[in-house]
Amino acid sequence: MKELTLKSTIHVADFSELTDQERKLIEEAKAATHHSYAPYSHFHVGAALLLKNGIMVPGCNQENAAFPSGLCAERSAIFAAGAQYPDQAVTMLAIAVRNSKGEFLEEPASPCGSCRQVIIETETRFKQPVRILLYGTKHTYVMDGIKELMPLSFTEF
Repeated sequence: MKELTLKSTIHVADFSELTDQERKLIEEAKAATHHSYAPYSHFHVGAALLLKNGIMVPGCNQENAAFPSGLCAERSAIFAAGAQYPDQAVTMLAIAVRNSKGEFLEEPASPCGSCRQVIIETETRFKQPVRILLYGTKHTYVMDGIKELMPLSFTEF
């Protein structure tokens, strides 16, 4: 039997080390957490993405008693962008999470598997990686594409 070793590169940055544009996108994601509807999990997730044309699109999680009828913040932002700006590539995505006490998480939270798959499809559709920023109050994880989180991805080809 052979062994396959996969490597991911995730940069750990202080907020001050990020570019102005990255910090602004994270602030948009943080603001989006306040529009989250999370009466069941009390896990308020906000996302904001940057399109190639410079427009920022927010998203937040929307829960439903008839689980899984809700939608995650990442997919809500990506699908809203696809509906409003179908020809614009997503260049960057920021995610922030508040807990039941209303505090942002110290450690960054990462997208669920369904969201990762949608991000992979977005990268495939526009033939370019999406820079991902996962915000935590201690530090931010920075990745140059979803394959850093999902190296064995499911794609059409």
